[in-house]
Amino acid sequence: MYDYLNGKLVYKGPTHVVLDVSGVGYHVVISLNTFEQIKSQEQCKLFISFQVREDSHTLYGFYDEGERRLFQHLISVSGIGANTARMMLSSITPTEIQAAIINGDVNLIQRIKGIGPKSAQRVILELQDKLRKEGPDTLIPVAKDQTVVEEALSALVMLGFVKQKAEKVVLSIYKNEPESSVEHLIKVALKSL
Repeated sequence: MYDYLNGKLVYKGPTHVVLDVSGVGYHVVISLNTFEQIKSQEQCKLFISFQVREDSHTLYGFYDEGERRLFQHLISVSGIGANTARMMLSSITPTEIQAAIINGDVNLIQRIKGIGPKSAQRVILELQDKLRKEGPDTLIPVAKDQTVVEEALSALVMLGFVKQKAEKVVLSIYKNEPESSVEHLIKVALKSL
């Protein structure tokens, strides 16, 4: 329903922010990792995961798309809810979580508050193959300013390419050539797709 919200930060706290988007204030729950990235900003863009339960509708916000994708993976694991996933992302960085899952580091994951040995093993068991297949660069953002990548990806999707495949190609090109223009990314990606 929501992909991202871009607006003025009316309130910033370590657990949530209030983001004013065109006169509407959105209460967005965030991780400490995201708070560290935005604490000095007046204006920001947060990637959103909208979670609906019987008793609440909650917006979870992330500084980058990689952290949001990891959050989505974590909540797909049986027994890991949105608040537990947010706690995990607040305890250690998304890069460390991803590496721990891929490397099967149960001890690092179970050191997180609220995660016992069984939950840590379940997270690794259910996500290890998924994260390995996606590769290390898909969850962790390549660039702080993703507009060039987003525009190139949007153009490729409009041309009929599958988003996931196009995204992998564009991110790998951008990683090797970070000064690329949107046009250059599209041209090189078209040769690979």
